Amino acid sequence: MQEKKTFKIVSSKKSRYLLPSTLTLIGVCLGISSIKFSLDQNYSLAVILLLFAALLDGLDGRVARLIDGTSEFGKELDSLTDFVSFGIAPAFILYFWELNNYGKIGWAVTLIFSVCCVLRLARFNLTKINEEEQWRANFFEGVPSPAGAGLVLLPLIYDLSNFEIGFEVRNITPYLAIFVSILLISKVPTFSFKKIRIPRKLTIFLFLGIGIISISLIFFTFETLLIMGIGYFLLIPLSLLSYRNKNLNKTSLDDEHEDIL
Repeated sequence: MQEKKTFKIVSSKKSRYLLPSTLTLIGVCLGISSIKFSLDQNYSLAVILLLFAALLDGLDGRVARLIDGTSEFGKELDSLTDFVSFGIAPAFILYFWELNNYGKIGWAVTLIFSVCCVLRLARFNLTKINEEEQWRANFFEGVPSPAGAGLVLLPLIYDLSNFEIGFEVRNITPYLAIFVSILLISKVPTFSFKKIRIPRKLTIFLFLGIGIISISLIFFTFETLLIMGIGYFLLIPLSLLSYRNKNLNKTSLDDEHEDIL
């Protein structure tokens, strides 16, 4: 009797580790290139490269899990890439665009953002969730570094968009950078979309939403990024409320269990 052959997306063990790591390395190249283009004052391309770096950052881990190619090496490589692409690159882009006008204070703000980003990544790598608190996996502790990069670049993104509000938004750049730096190292819970499960009946709406966002990014790149960034800011209070409600429910269940015992 012949053995039934199983289909594998990537059969070679080395290939399984190589593919996600390659995606991660492409991401760090995009982050470094964004710094180069900001030096050339091509800020629109610098922001777009960081957008692609963020997309790859969300893709490499999923690919690794899909093909069973997760490894400690890949985890550490991903963290280093995140620091370069979302800790160093956006800080330098802002410095070349606006913060250099503030002299030493502007450079200090640049350093503060980068330091807070690396602290946030170090804490994330040490975070472990026990089996009894799996619901916590639906939340990040503080704003994740890719989101932080997007939020801190909002004044530049606004400047590149066609929106006009009659206010010089670039003037808030150093204050926003400090605020986002605090969010990075804070313990404010924010939604993690890594473990979202979409019911099969709603899949069509998911693809429809992805299609609309993709088309909007193609034709109205910076306007769409600006709206998404503001939307993420608005989600932070909602994620805090959701976290507290789940925590209260968990505490209530634990108290009931103790009463029964």
